[in-house]
Amino acid sequence: MARIVKVKINHVGVKWEQVTLGDVCEIIAGQSPKSSNYNDSRDGLPFYQGKKEFTDKYLGTPTKWTTQVTSEAIARDILMSVRAPVGPINFATKRICIGRGLVAIRTGEQIDREFLFYLLLSMQGEIKGSEGAVFASINKNQIQCISFSKPPLAEQKRIVATLDEAFAAIETATANTAKNLTNARELFESQLERAFTVDAVSEGWTVRSLGEVCLIQPPKREAKARLKLDDKVSFVPMKSLGIRQKDFDSTRTKLLSEVYGSYTCFVERDVLLAKITPCFQNGKLGIAHNLKNGIGFGSSEFFVFRCLNQLIPEYLFYFLSQQSFTDAGVTRMSGAVGQQRVPPKFVHNYSIPVPPFPEQKHIVEMLDKLSAEKQSLVSVYEAKIKALNELKQSLLHKAFTGELTADTKAADRTLSEAGI
Repeated sequence: MARIVKVKINHVGVKWEQVTLGDVCEIIAGQSPKSSNYNDSRDGLPFYQGKKEFTDKYLGTPTKWTTQVTSEAIARDILMSVRAPVGPINFATKRICIGRGLVAIRTGEQIDREFLFYLLLSMQGEIKGSEGAVFASINKNQIQCISFSKPPLAEQKRIVATLDEAFAAIETATANTAKNLTNARELFESQLERAFTVDAVSEGWTVRSLGEVCLIQPPKREAKARLKLDDKVSFVPMKSLGIRQKDFDSTRTKLLSEVYGSYTCFVERDVLLAKITPCFQNGKLGIAHNLKNGIGFGSSEFFVFRCLNQLIPEYLFYFLSQQSFTDAGVTRMSGAVGQQRVPPKFVHNYSIPVPPFPEQKHIVEMLDKLSAEKQSLVSVYEAKIKALNELKQSLLHKAFTGELTADTKAADRTLSEAGI
């Protein structure tokens, strides 16, 4: 049996009445039209099925329309996702048709729409549904039974005004922090690209193809030459490879006999690069290290690069980390949708500037330092964005316990303490 949410709120000052959504709202369950009525030519009403079409607060652009209108929502109805997942909410912005993944919550005269939106936002972690065989879901009756404390309408509007102002300040701070985060990443990317821009005829630099300076996909027979079939080797699945991270977890092991047949072999200091979508676009890349018995096996979707006598692995790692390399590889991908791969010919023929070893080491040291500085900034900005999101939840909690409007300066103090 589904858990029905009953929220008991300790309010301050003004008396709040305990009600259910069914007492004060009309709940309209979505019903999907027959698929034969869908179209993308804007005939009929826009059709929305679930959370995938939600934005931060309002519905996004529809991808399909329907000439059969089964369940309607109107502008400013609150839409709730009722399956996979349960609870996320959004405002409708126009008359639409909703499918089985949504319900529309239409407020009556006792409830301010924005108040209810904030209230349901504060209850995201509390609204649960039945655990079905495929996904959790919640039905119309369960939504009608969601209980909450309702202040007078004037108090509802005070709460909304206070939260609007506080959330606007938080959104501005979040946007500024996100911009700083993007700038930190873009600055490192520009410095990374600049490191490999060189006049190839000066200062002893040459230009070679990757196939000339690397052994790509080394034969796995070397593993059998060095080890017995019952010896252990490191096993590295795709998920263990990081996003443009030199190091990756190589502690998982398997017997050589278990992996020899269908996995890709590598040794210490080989460079691994994912070749399948979306892992290639995401930049899954690393350098093998601390391998069990010096040998590793991993996904058949890895390119393995073994530097010959003209390259050091760290220099190659940073070269392959460039967005320009990724972008070029994406244009050459082939295969079925969802299973596209970078062809071996592309990586074999791709040109790489090759400086003398001292210059390679200098470039690696410079990029190591810049990468550490970037990661430090990224960590700070990501932590701040997380703290701002947590601040929203704190303000919502205070709003629906009466604390936020009982003390007119509570929101200002909270924002000031957060540095906003």
